[in-house]
Amino acid sequence: MLAKLGMSSAIAEIADGKLQIEPGDKDVLFIDSDLNVTVETGGAEPSRCLPVIGIVGVEAPSRLRSLMQLGATATLRKPVHRAAVYSALFVGINEFRRRRYLADRLEQHERRRLLRKSLVKAVLVVMQRTGADHSAAYDLLRRESMRSRQSIEDFCETFIQANGPELDEPETTVGTTKTYAKKP
Repeated sequence: MLAKLGMSSAIAEIADGKLQIEPGDKDVLFIDSDLNVTVETGGAEPSRCLPVIGIVGVEAPSRLRSLMQLGATATLRKPVHRAAVYSALFVGINEFRRRRYLADRLEQHERRRLLRKSLVKAVLVVMQRTGADHSAAYDLLRRESMRSRQSIEDFCETFIQANGPELDEPETTVGTTKTYAKKP
């Protein structure tokens, strides 16, 4: 059936209960849950490298769990019928793409969340230098980031690195009023 779909297949060598796969080397991994092997992909999770389709003979919870830990996005039941291969490939590849898209988005949002600290520092620097309120300072930074075709977080990170967080450091405190001195 794989040949009719324009795919070629190869049987991987298993050494010491481990299957070595280089990312980008293959397009889809079919793995038999009855073999009880671990998959090594050179640092990346198998579920991040390629779609994994599990071939299930015995539906023991431990074997199903090991398939889920490998990132199986579809399954085929033994004995494998030709008609089930296409639908398993369709579901497995599309689910892999969906998971990959969501994981990439999550990483992007996490990266932007970590850069929010630079955004706050940049707003404070602009407020101090221009005397503007926080809304006007944010709008100024947003306009400049759009002009430079960067996200506001990336722009503020670059802004802080280039200009330094030249916020005044507290020098003395008088009651509840703080006196600030400019950094040299």
